[in-house]
Amino acid sequence: MTSAVDAVVIGAGQNGLVAANRLADAGWDVLVLEQQPTPGGAVRSDRDVHPDFVHDTFSAFYPLSAVSPPLARLRLSDWGLQWSHAPAVVGNPDPSGGWALLHREPGRTAASLDALNPGDGAVWLDLFEQWQRISPGLIQSLLSPFPPVRGAVRLAAAVPRAGGMDLIRTLVESSDALTSRFTGMGARMLIAGNAAHADLHPQGMGSGLFGLLLAMLGQQVGFPAPTGGAGELIAAMVRRFEAAGGRLRCDAAVNRIEVADGRVVAVRTADGDRVEVRRAVIADVTAPQLYGGLVPWSDLPDRVLKGMRRFRWDPGTVKVDWALSGPIPWAGEPAVAPGYVHLADSLAELSTGHSRIQDGILPRLPYLLVGAMTTTDPSRSPQGTESVWSYTHVPRQIRGDAGARNQSEAISSRWTASDAERMADRMQARIEKNAPGFGDRVIARRVLSPRDLESRDANLVGGALGGGTSDVSQQLVFRPIPGLGRAETPIKGLYLGSSSAHPGGGVHGAAGDNAARAALVHARLRPWRR
Repeated sequence: MTSAVDAVVIGAGQNGLVAANRLADAGWDVLVLEQQPTPGGAVRSDRDVHPDFVHDTFSAFYPLSAVSPPLARLRLSDWGLQWSHAPAVVGNPDPSGGWALLHREPGRTAASLDALNPGDGAVWLDLFEQWQRISPGLIQSLLSPFPPVRGAVRLAAAVPRAGGMDLIRTLVESSDALTSRFTGMGARMLIAGNAAHADLHPQGMGSGLFGLLLAMLGQQVGFPAPTGGAGELIAAMVRRFEAAGGRLRCDAAVNRIEVADGRVVAVRTADGDRVEVRRAVIADVTAPQLYGGLVPWSDLPDRVLKGMRRFRWDPGTVKVDWALSGPIPWAGEPAVAPGYVHLADSLAELSTGHSRIQDGILPRLPYLLVGAMTTTDPSRSPQGTESVWSYTHVPRQIRGDAGARNQSEAISSRWTASDAERMADRMQARIEKNAPGFGDRVIARRVLSPRDLESRDANLVGGALGGGTSDVSQQLVFRPIPGLGRAETPIKGLYLGSSSAHPGGGVHGAAGDNAARAALVHARLRPWRR
């Protein structure tokens, strides 16, 4: 069957749906094709763990969504989206037995840090004051097409008032260097722990900025979660898109993008349909799936093949979900319950663990990020219970297992069901160490290995969450390869609108929005060019 539309968007993840909405708002006839039975990509929720519990299948907290200009433009609250917040934003247990807690009120955060190490609160408030001065220009720069002219001008104007060269040094420091101004582990982990969400080494350039970004966004807007589950964010996007006349087809895998005379002309689906394209195709897929995959190398210039040979993925991920009969029984219970918790014993452990993952060694102690979703949103499970998840990074190819006592316990890159369960046991044991009695409250558990994550979302290749490494060598003009720092591709009318494109991972919709903006501009220029 052959049909024709103005634009096809491949993939109904958050980037794809942001792009689709923008094109539909411009009056285009837009068709979104999604491989999975339901839309959402890595923003979905389900009741698979236990019928009474809602678990977010992949991502869960959305500080970048709260400050994203593309998402703000969609006004999703008009389409049913509501946000929930935990009593405290982020927490991490301190070796002293207390807790470092990040609140949306700077004074409360500072008081939490001073209670652990007097003086750290004042340092925190100084950082936040700098952040307030630069955040509008910085966020605009990060989430705009490259080069971000307007955001850069705004940021440059704020720098002298925010500390000048001292601020610039702060923005390029590693998280280890940035956090050295604090005396206590608690304050340092609030930034370094957030930096470890990405695959940035704590001693590497750029890790400080990433940790500061998330920590200060948590201070500024919190870590909101969609009320009712992550899927509610996508449901609002779909309702808006369809009300604008757009169409969404699920169970529709695209296996080929047709190119003629250097321009995209159609897409073909696995079930034999051919959709002709009058204006544009936006691909919310990873760069390796697009270049040499949906578009054969014969349709691409040699420089793309050479560049993709150097493309680097971010690490794999293992995620575990639990349905608990009660709240997480934290030892030394925090004064205010955090929705997000970092579990690591020291900054040295973070550095060692990251280095081992880079070397292909599964660390002995996995660094954990833990989400208490019922604490954040009481609608997620029955009163008195808790919907919980945790994830950790793992090597893409495991060459050794530092956590195995013998070879029979070693976890392999095959990620068999047995491998996945052993990894989940280690993760649960680490939580149990910080929350004695955790295991006794487990009603049900689900383990998602890197293979499982990819099977549920093809963009999570090998369990990679970011569409490619976040290292500075593969950002800005180098993302996904040198010279392709924008949504445009070497094929006219074809745009890369996924986390493999600038500005990278995170639920902000900027990559999809950048692609749609480029498509609209080029469509206006085409008659003039003729």
